[in-house]
Order: sequence, then C-alpha cells, then structure tokens
Amino acid sequence: MRAYFSVRTNADFSRYVFPMLILALCAALPMQAAARSLAPEAQDLTGLSIEELLAVEVYSASKFTQKTTEAPATVTVVTADDIRNHGHRTLADILASARGLFVTYDRNYQYVGVRGFNRPGDYNSRILLTVDGYRLNDPVYDQASIGTEFPLDVDLIERVEIVRGPGSSIYGSNAFFAVVNVITRHGGDLDGVEAAGELASFGGDKERLSYGKRYENGTEVLLSASRYRSRGQDLFFPEFNTPATNNGIASNLDGDRYHSLFGKLAHAGFTLTGAYASRTKQVPTAAFGMVFNDPAAETIDKQGYADLGYYGKLDERWDIAGHAFYGSYTFTGNYPFGPPVILNRDETEGRWGGAEVRLMGRFERHKLVLGAEYQDNFRQDQRNFDVAPYALYLDDRRSSQREGIYLQDEITLMQGVLLNAGLRYDSYSTVGVATNPRLGLIWSPQETTTLKFLYGTAFRAPNAFEQYYNDGNVTSKVSPNLKPEEITSYEFAAEHELQHNFRLTASVYQNDISNLINQITDPADGLLVFQNIGRVRTRGAEFEAERAWADEMRLRASYAWQVTRDQTTGMELENSPNHLVKLNYSQPVWGDALRAGMELQYTGPRKTVGGASTGGYTVANLTLLHGKLARGLELSAGIYNLLDKRYADPARPEHAPIDAIALDGRSFRLKLGYRF
Repeated sequence: MRAYFSVRTNADFSRYVFPMLILALCAALPMQAAARSLAPEAQDLTGLSIEELLAVEVYSASKFTQKTTEAPATVTVVTADDIRNHGHRTLADILASARGLFVTYDRNYQYVGVRGFNRPGDYNSRILLTVDGYRLNDPVYDQASIGTEFPLDVDLIERVEIVRGPGSSIYGSNAFFAVVNVITRHGGDLDGVEAAGELASFGGDKERLSYGKRYENGTEVLLSASRYRSRGQDLFFPEFNTPATNNGIASNLDGDRYHSLFGKLAHAGFTLTGAYASRTKQVPTAAFGMVFNDPAAETIDKQGYADLGYYGKLDERWDIAGHAFYGSYTFTGNYPFGPPVILNRDETEGRWGGAEVRLMGRFERHKLVLGAEYQDNFRQDQRNFDVAPYALYLDDRRSSQREGIYLQDEITLMQGVLLNAGLRYDSYSTVGVATNPRLGLIWSPQETTTLKFLYGTAFRAPNAFEQYYNDGNVTSKVSPNLKPEEITSYEFAAEHELQHNFRLTASVYQNDISNLINQITDPADGLLVFQNIGRVRTRGAEFEAERAWADEMRLRASYAWQVTRDQTTGMELENSPNHLVKLNYSQPVWGDALRAGMELQYTGPRKTVGGASTGGYTVANLTLLHGKLARGLELSAGIYNLLDKRYADPARPEHAPIDAIALDGRSFRLKLGYRF
C-alpha cells in the first residue's frame, strides 16, 4: 500500500505542483509592475512581538479577556501566523498540533481526542466547538465538525483558543473535556480583495475569494467564498482481499468536495455573522456492513447559521453583551446494502434558535460575570428508509429546549493571588437539571511564575441520536432513559518564564467520569443499544516549552503522558495513546524572503476495538512560505508525512471487519495567494 500511495502522490506532484510553481515565478515580475501604489502590503509573517507571542490574552476561559496566566484553565492559542507557517489545512490539523490532543480519521470524518479520551463511536460530542462564541455543536449528534465539513475556511481564522478541562460552569453541556473557540478575522485585516488557489495531491484543488474593509464610520465587512475538490485515491483494505470484492481495492471512492460561504458585518457594537457550508464525502470503508466498492456510498453534511451579537457599556463598571442565533444542520447518508443491492438512506434535520445575555462588572477586588442562555431545538428529526423498493424503518420527529444561568467571580484575595469561582444551573426538557461548579486558585509567588490549583465538574446530556435512533429494531433500538455523563476534574499547573521570550508549562491532572454512555449489544435480544455503564479515570501529565528569538525563530514543543482506564475492568480504553510528543518550529531562511515551518508529531500505540495495537508512529510535515515574490503575493508549499511513514488509526465499531484504517503517505500542497 505504501508503494502504491507513493506512485500516486509523485505523479500528482510532477503534474500539478511544478507547473504551478513555474507559473507563479513567471508571474511575479509583471504582478510587481502592475501593483497599485495604494495596494496593501502582504500580511506580516511575524505578526506578534516576542513579548506579545508569549503573553497572549484569551477570552474563552472566562467569557472576558484575561491573561493566559490568570485563566482558570490551561490554554493553548494557535494564531493565524502559526496556521500559515505550518500549512494547516483544516481545523483538525490545528488541533492536532496542540499538546495533549490527537486526531483520528476514518476516511469520512475526523475526531479529536483530549487527554487520552477519544471513544470509538463518539462524534466529537465531548468538546464544545464555537465560532466567535456561537455554539457549533448540532442538536441531533452534538457533533463538533473539525474536518473538511467545518463551515469556515482556515484562512479566515485569526486565532483558535483551546481551553482544557471542564467548562460546564459557564458553557453548559458538551464543554466536557475542552472548549475550542475559533475567532475569525476582521474586515480591516484584509482591507481589500484577497484571492487564493491551491493544488494538492490526489487531484485536490481549492479556491477562495474574500473581501474585507473597514470604513471611515467604523463599519467593518468581511465576505468570503471557498470551494474544494479532491478525487482522493484508490485504497486497499486487506480484510476485503477477494476477487468478489475487487481484491480489496476501493476504486475512486475517496472523493471529497465542499463549498462554503461566510460573512461578517460589524458596526457600533453590533456584529452580524453568517455561514453556510455543504460537504459531500465518499465512504470507501464499507461501514455498517455496506457493499464494498460501491460508488453510491457517501455522506452529505450541510450546515448554516446566523448570529447577531452586541457588546456595549452600561456605565464605568458594567458591560453588557449578548447574541441571538439561528442554526440548521442536515445530514444525508447513502448506504448500499446487499445482495441484491438496495440503497438505504439516513436523513437527519436539526434546526435551532436561541439567545444569550451576559453582564460583566469590574470592582476593586472582583470581576463578576452573570449570564443566562436559552436554546429551542425546533427540529431533531431522524429518518431511515430503503429508497427502492421503499421501506420505512425510522421516522422520529422531536423537539426540545434547554435553559441555563451562570455566575462567575474572579476575586483578588491579595497581591498575586486570585480565586476564580463559577457555578451554572442547566435545565433540559429531556433529562432534567444539572449544576456544575468550577474553582481555580491562581497564585503568582513572583512575576515570572504562576501556580494554578483547578477543580471543576461538567456534564454532557445524551443527544437525540443516542436516545432515539434505531433501524426498526433490525440491528439497534432506542435508549430513551439515558442519563447525562458527568466528569470531575482536578488539575495542578505551573507556568514559569525563564526569560522574557522563553516559557515553560507543566500540569498534572485526574479526570473521573461516571455514567459514561457506551454502545453495547444487549444480550437479551442481540440489538445495539446505548447505556450508562461506564466509569473511567484518566491520569496524566503535560509539559510544554515555548521560545521565540529576536530573529523571528519560534519553537513550541510538548510531551503528554496519560493513562485512561475503565474502572470496572481495569483495562485501558481503545484509541487512547499513553504518549504524545509535538514539535513546531519555524524560522526565516535566505534572509527574510522565505520562512520554513517544521512539524513533528509522535503518537504512541493505541488499542483497537478488536484488541490489537496500531503501534506508535512519527509524522513530519514541512512548509515553505514565500511572501516577497511581489507586492501582495504569497506562495507556500507543504509536504505532509515527509518521510512517507506508514501508519494507521483504530477503526470505529461500524467499520468491522476493518480494525485499523491506513492513512495517507507523502502528499503535497502548493498554495498561491494574492491581495489586491
């Protein structure tokens, strides 16, 4: 398989990358001559100063801006410069670069693991994903979309804030292991038209056109459209290596395509944001027992939202903020079963709306946050049927509501000592009420050292899919009596600044999870069912070093150790690596005309659902970024899996008999951007 991947990627490189590189270089001189004197400069690669780089303020930990050292959590911030320097293509790439996180890909969706926990069968429902504070998790699967189905082009991201630990004290459900807040760029950042095009391995191409402007009256506008296509590659699955199943080769079944729209309008404290994305992915793994190598197997995700926010001041002490939102999500899954071949279809539709209002008060020793949130899930519909001859197995139509109120106080006990205390009360029409506290004692014995003692609880309400999906009691049945999952977390963290540009971070933690929702086979009838049967404990430690130099060299290196065990059996969980190592390094080369970014990621062995092991592996990525070809012109080239490492991720239960899914060998991307 490795040799086969290499042949395809090398062919794509010679066919697409070299011609585009030559055209870009030839175009540089005439573009330079044609550039208008008023055209803005290309975005500065250095972005932040050294001091700013290692003293970034964050918003997502407390719903107000604070230094990372004062946040009641351990936080990672990935900036737009980081994304460009390391050639991150999706939100999944961004998350995979952060300490203690790892990503699994099943050739359809990507799933993020946090601190040793990434259950096969979970749809990222144990992290809360927001865009500019808008909750992106849908009301049917609670899915946090991080792959190509994520509705925002990564070029529009200003920064990503990753807040580890339970966040239900201010966010409610799904803020179980972490909160990921994606903050978008402002119209003034573009100050004109920006266009970008990409060519990549496996027949991949992507185009983006954006416009942004800040006007004299303070109004800012940002509009952007993107399109992506990839034919994918032929994939070999040894579990299907028979003549009757095309000798295990899924031909032309790895295609992926999407288009997305994004807009943002801001004026006088109001911000209106909207997005829409549609993504179609072929499924080559014959999941759920589908016919192998059938081109009809595909999934379609469509999602959109509109969010109107406001931020203003009531007086010198009190600020007010709020937003009202509407969201929609539809899913279509086409599944060929047989013989004889019959097309089965899943259809899901979720629609929801709501509002949140928040007050923040600043006093001599207190920073108070008081908020209330309401969401009405108008539609949580699920259908399953055979297309022809038509046979209906599921037609479940539901709605639900949730409300929450929360209070948080950051108290200055004395010089260098903060106490952050928060409490939230949630009420769900489906599962009742939940109350979750968070406490953080933050002590800075000296200006360069901060110690954090953190405690918190969180919950995840069972979603509509877990409670009510079934296929007519053929293989699965409903689970209407599920209880929320609960987690209690303890963490000690230390941050020390060796120099003004060199910071060390270390933490140790324990997570205790109860009422874990697992899918099992009921021995009474042989049907799949979700039940609260699990108790899990995770213990771990994380270490990270961040360094920046005056000549714009930057380094972030981390190591994470974690052990996640089922408390009933004493066994370690599937898809849970004990060791994660990350290294991100970038520096200018050949003066300041070219910048190189190197990324190394080691993932330790993981147990599969079948009881085997995927083995540990190291993947290296290299990105070269050139911003001096012409005014406003930027060229980057990325090589992913530079050493052509052969590796695999554990498969999910629906992929049986496949136990591990091989991932891509060496691949390439060339990206050309121009700002008018």
